[in-house]
Amino acid sequence: MTLPEYYKPERIGQVYLPAVSEATQAGKAAGLRAADSDRERIYLLLVDEQLDFVHPDGALAVPGAVDDTRRVVEWLYAHAGAITRIGVTLDSHIPVQIFSPSWWADADGQHPEPFTPISADDVHAGRWQPLYEADWSREYVDRLEADAKKQLMIWPYHTLIGTPGHTLVPALYEAVAYHSNARQTNPQTIIKGMIPRSEHYSALEPEVKVPEHPNGELNTDLLDEIATYDRVYIAGQAKSHCVLESVTSMMHYYPPEVIGKLHLLTDAMSSVAHPEIDFDALADETFARYREGGLKLVTTADGLG
Repeated sequence: MTLPEYYKPERIGQVYLPAVSEATQAGKAAGLRAADSDRERIYLLLVDEQLDFVHPDGALAVPGAVDDTRRVVEWLYAHAGAITRIGVTLDSHIPVQIFSPSWWADADGQHPEPFTPISADDVHAGRWQPLYEADWSREYVDRLEADAKKQLMIWPYHTLIGTPGHTLVPALYEAVAYHSNARQTNPQTIIKGMIPRSEHYSALEPEVKVPEHPNGELNTDLLDEIATYDRVYIAGQAKSHCVLESVTSMMHYYPPEVIGKLHLLTDAMSSVAHPEIDFDALADETFARYREGGLKLVTTADGLG
């Protein structure tokens, strides 16, 4: 297809006011049928396509995310007439959470640097001490290692609500607005990450359940809705964390007939760069196992099939 005039691929990842009016007008002029008339219903899940992950100077910039986002934006324009609904997740944080540097300190009162893993042994030995909710914090690292098979990771402050880094990439927002008006359907916004007491990578559930929080359990409504579609495509950031854990939730809770509908756009996601941990290799190993379980690994060049 011919891309809209307002779309400038070189602006992917840049901060600017999205051309919503132009995107709306272009969508209305596209002549596409309404989404509610689709005989085959397709869902696109865009995971955390936010400036802090995609912009090169973002607080938790993911190497490769700019090109990933360009590919998914152009794929969205190319297939807007077939995509029934778009789900957009927004990683949404507040200043003090269990994965924030400010939650922990060592014996000298120094906070951990970003990308510091904190093990249960570290906590029980007093190498890192929680400054908030001490009993829960000790229980959390134990449960995280026992149930999720991972250690707590300290992250840079990122996607803080109200900051520019929380914003959806403007060029992608334009594409979503185009689709919305072309297909006469609004996107679904999925907020995650506001629980102070738990990490929350997956679009569907936190790492450790926090029943007293409104978002602290499995999002069964979203899980059930996604399962109603004939095909589901997944893209976003970061491959190694929020995309991986969203897919992991689906692999865990969906039966084989639903898993067979899932398509992962492998060239529209990249992994967090860590100085010591090869997150990308770990993600690849897991996705390879999921492919054996029925997950389809595709690229934006494959079209819809």
